[in-house]
Amino acid sequence: MAAKAQQRIRSFTALLTQAHQRMALEFGFRLWDGSHVPADWPATALAIAIADEGAVASLLRAPKITTLANLWAAKRIDIVNGTLFDLIAKRPKGRTRDFTKSLGKFRALKTAFDFLFVPRGGPWPLETIAPDRESDGSQDENKKDIAHHYDVSNAFYQLWLDKEMVYSCAYFHDWDDDLETAQIQKIDMICRKLRLKPGETVLDIGCGWGAFACHAAQNYGVKVHGVTLSEQQIALAKEKVKRLGLEDHVTIELADYSLIQGEGRFDKITSIGMFEHVGAANFPTYFKTVHRLLKPGGLFLHHAITRPGGSRAARTGKKRADFAALTRYIFPGGELDYIGRTVTNLELHGFEIHDVEGWREHYQRTCRFWHDRLVARYDAACKEVGEVTTRVWMVYLAACSITFARNNAGLYQTLASKRVRGPVNLPPTRADLYR
Repeated sequence: MAAKAQQRIRSFTALLTQAHQRMALEFGFRLWDGSHVPADWPATALAIAIADEGAVASLLRAPKITTLANLWAAKRIDIVNGTLFDLIAKRPKGRTRDFTKSLGKFRALKTAFDFLFVPRGGPWPLETIAPDRESDGSQDENKKDIAHHYDVSNAFYQLWLDKEMVYSCAYFHDWDDDLETAQIQKIDMICRKLRLKPGETVLDIGCGWGAFACHAAQNYGVKVHGVTLSEQQIALAKEKVKRLGLEDHVTIELADYSLIQGEGRFDKITSIGMFEHVGAANFPTYFKTVHRLLKPGGLFLHHAITRPGGSRAARTGKKRADFAALTRYIFPGGELDYIGRTVTNLELHGFEIHDVEGWREHYQRTCRFWHDRLVARYDAACKEVGEVTTRVWMVYLAACSITFARNNAGLYQTLASKRVRGPVNLPPTRADLYR
């Protein structure tokens, strides 16, 4: 048995050595027996660590994102002396298939045969999570999906969000702005885009921990009604409202936005980073609900992540494998629109478009801040929610930042009004937004 184990290590080492030489890799590998590939790779240099031979067997049999996700979550595959950002920065030029070709078909087949009867080992912590499915838009399903993402732990989010607990794209006046500053700038920019005035009523769909609602009430004198389906968000948001003495100006309700009663109840409506949870089949319900609740001529600020309109996902409606994994493990029921369809839907549902602003690079930087702050508080996060959850979120935040950096996803703020015959009473220019 020992001889066979040594043979497997020699076979796998030869395979990685060949790939390392042919692709001129700038990172190494650390194997489960303590050896390195290349053999003289410094112990303090960037490397991919493989904890057991079952991890190799699993990847050889099922080279899929779900396999890799489970191995990462269980720390059976890890990055040492660096982060995912460092690994990506030193990735070989070319595509994954080029790396696969560099392994050599004969040597790859021989290695696969050597590992054919090796048990895949364990644990497999993410296998209990059911595959993602399209949201049916029901209140029960929406609440379950939201709970999966947001009810992880308020204390967990507090470790890496800003002090106001804003969990959406920040807005940088300067790329050197810190996260705290950029998040306040984002909230205030939304208030200015909505041209909030004292005494107006505002609906905040997906209000999170109440950052926008409290800021708008304190600084613009409006009355805000926030809704969320997260039990933990509700508890912290209500405590914040009470602590700031805003009970007469801010109400927070555990409610599905689509079930809010009434017509023309609100002067302004905002939806900040909530639309991604709706699901494509439920887009019409979303736009119809906002239109019903908004007063004629009232302004609506729609803030949402998008995918490129020309992408295969946009053309076919099918999620990419990596995004499907993210929605399964982190963001169940999630679906990204593309900005062309968003604008079309707004117009089809009785809105007039006034402004569309792209914030893709702002979100790239926001997610990088979140990732780095989580890494800095890694031990505290593991203590709060466990290492598996911490590792999944760590790679999720990194992957999001990289996705925005590569322009495989975007972020747009769209300002619209409920269509009327006549003026909407907006300023003639945007100058007031940049005072």
